[in-house]
Amino acid sequence: METLNGDERCATMAKIQDACENWGFFELVNHGIAHELLDKVETMTKEHYKKCMEQRFKDMVAEKALEGVKAEVTDIDWESTFFLRHLPTSNISEIPDLEDEYRELMKDFAAKLEKLAEELLDLLCENLGLEKGYLKKAFYGSKGPNFGTKVSNYPPCPTPDLIKGLRAHTDAGGIILLFQDDKVSGLQLLKDGEWVDVPPMRHSIVINLGDQIEVITNGKYKSVMHRVIAQTDGTRMSLASFYNPGNDAVIYPAPALLEKEPKENEQSYPKFVFDDYMKLYAGLKFQAKEPRFEAMKAAVEANVTLGAVATA
Repeated sequence: METLNGDERCATMAKIQDACENWGFFELVNHGIAHELLDKVETMTKEHYKKCMEQRFKDMVAEKALEGVKAEVTDIDWESTFFLRHLPTSNISEIPDLEDEYRELMKDFAAKLEKLAEELLDLLCENLGLEKGYLKKAFYGSKGPNFGTKVSNYPPCPTPDLIKGLRAHTDAGGIILLFQDDKVSGLQLLKDGEWVDVPPMRHSIVINLGDQIEVITNGKYKSVMHRVIAQTDGTRMSLASFYNPGNDAVIYPAPALLEKEPKENEQSYPKFVFDDYMKLYAGLKFQAKEPRFEAMKAAVEANVTLGAVATA
């Protein structure tokens, strides 16, 4: 990202544009978050997993008899996880078993990521020809954005061909910032029908776009299916931070982008309240996104409640 401040800005913006249009993912270096902070987050996250989460995960595996499965498991993921909410209000003080130093560290880390997310949203606006701040404003709702971190560990798995670390899905929200293990791999994205590895790179932040960005850009930028492959060796750490619209934010294609569309492409995406989309997504996360968009469109057109759509 340092190149955004010099002669290479144009070329770097073009790389970001290509990534958003054709990949849905890109990997950032020189992003302004100190390496020392990232190292400390990694060390303390791994220590917390060992001390507080590992045994719970082993107990869950034993309880669900996942150790010696003989057929593919499609209803559960091989992951140990907990969720930290930062905005609109933080729940970090309420999470049990966290050391005070780790709580403070994660607050600091979240503040840096929030700033980076908003910087990236403005870079996307610039590439899209939208006014600066448009995406942040679109996400704002009445209480500001939702922002939280899913802290995950993917322990060694004896049958990675039969159980995924995390099943294939697109992310429901806005922009996702991932700080992942730099040694143990596993993250893959779907590109032209093929699964492509997202390689671990020390001190990098992996960015991917969620469904709301696809809607606001009227499909110019796409959310992309991705998954985590379980590994037989090593535990993979993953901290995925989701900068999402506020619950009551109304999401719809940006009018400035629709003006540039040929008539047949005009507003192919629905207008909806973000929380309504999340309620639908909760039951359909591991399915294709297109039926979710269609269901939201149908709900709006028929002016029915989501409850009725979900049972239809």
